[in-house]
Amino acid sequence: MPYPEEMIAWMRAELADNGVAELKTAEAVDKFLADKTGVAMVVVNSVCGCAAGAARPGILKALQHTVKPDKVGTVFAGNDTDAVANVRARMPQVPPSSPSVYIFKDGQPVSYVPRHVFEGGNPEAVAKRLVDEFEKVRAKQTV
Repeated sequence: MPYPEEMIAWMRAELADNGVAELKTAEAVDKFLADKTGVAMVVVNSVCGCAAGAARPGILKALQHTVKPDKVGTVFAGNDTDAVANVRARMPQVPPSSPSVYIFKDGQPVSYVPRHVFEGGNPEAVAKRLVDEFEKVRAKQTV
């Protein structure tokens, strides 16, 4: 059973109000990732404390850096069930976790940041880890 929308609305808004596209359906994920050029990041948002204390603030801090994805979207674990499954199916070799971050370059999945990075973390450490990932992804050549 999904979380009541009124309970998670502020959690969604924390990212959406800062320019992150909400991807509530599998079709929205497909459309978001259909452009196979550049770098795209999808955040699997969550109700947990590490999402509130480290993940969302750290993600927003990382997106202020000069090196960042071309576009960023978010799905909500526990609510956007089909959208979350769609994102996770694109990297089946990694275990599902939330919050988490999936990064794609030229349509291919290239990086994954799991929940344990956010647990017990702080926004600054999360931002640094994500910026490091952005820089690595930008430097990678895809074939």
